[in-house]
Amino acid sequence: MSRWKVLPAELDPRVRQLVVRLRRLKDHSGLSIRQLAARTGYSAKSWERYLGARSLPPAEALKALALVCGEDPTRLLALREVAAEGWTATPEQPPAAGRLPSPETPRSPERRALRIALVAGSVTLVLAVSSAVLVTVRIMNADNTGSPTTTARSATPLPAPTAAPPYSCRIQQSDGRWYAGNSRTQQENLAVGNTGPDVAEAQCLLRRAGISPGGIDGIFGPLTEHAVKAFQKQSGLVVDGMVGPHTWKALRG
Repeated sequence: MSRWKVLPAELDPRVRQLVVRLRRLKDHSGLSIRQLAARTGYSAKSWERYLGARSLPPAEALKALALVCGEDPTRLLALREVAAEGWTATPEQPPAAGRLPSPETPRSPERRALRIALVAGSVTLVLAVSSAVLVTVRIMNADNTGSPTTTARSATPLPAPTAAPPYSCRIQQSDGRWYAGNSRTQQENLAVGNTGPDVAEAQCLLRRAGISPGGIDGIFGPLTEHAVKAFQKQSGLVVDGMVGPHTWKALRG
């Protein structure tokens, strides 16, 4: 059983609930931090931050942990969503010369209130200056009747980043083979790092076989690799974590 450092007293209860659950799962698995890193694909330093409440773990890390520990990821993801609302990042400052670092030193309420007040004041000042500039531009562009013209326009917003294409599993059998509606390939070689509809097809067929690859997102990550290995072992194939012709044949069959 690990001897965990005491969590800061002012830590948000929602964050504390998530971190305590992660620590219990890690202890129950019997794995060291390095072993956990090797099994999930996330570094040991990352897990030290997650388990020390120094940074919020990404959803994929929680899915990988759930797979390793035989846990349903749904509860972990729900806890993470709640914890994200109360998460406040604590900057890590270097220790003074000759002194050991104290990672669990809590902030005083006075310092926290002062910081919030300063941020609020800065935001108010920026909004006031922006409003004054907008009024000035409209006055300068007024037409002969005194009404503001429509030439003063706000800056064109940058396009939103393109989201990953949604995939769905429309499982059906044709000529004795199973298809999920994303790809009909039987030869494409897939491994960690690949993306696209071929990966989504393999994820759907893995789920049909009763092995969860995580989400059907078309991304071949650690969860999908673990699922492929489990399927290969179950099917008596060479366990290499890659989807090739033999694995496709078993998935389609």
